[in-house]
Amino acid sequence: MARTSPSEFFNQVKAEARKVVWPTRQETVTTAIFVGVMMLILSVFFLGIDTLFGYAVRLLLQLA
Repeated sequence: MARTSPSEFFNQVKAEARKVVWPTRQETVTTAIFVGVMMLILSVFFLGIDTLFGYAVRLLLQLA
């Protein structure tokens, strides 16, 4: 493995950083809204599942 000097390393890092394509503000807002909506939907879903399983466990414990 060839060793590179620190200055060459930082030049390569800067060259790679220039290739990064950053999302637009609109893409960021759209993605954030989508994540928020999905988080809300999944939290309600898991609340329902947890409630259902809790009810089932209480029912089974009453039978014992």
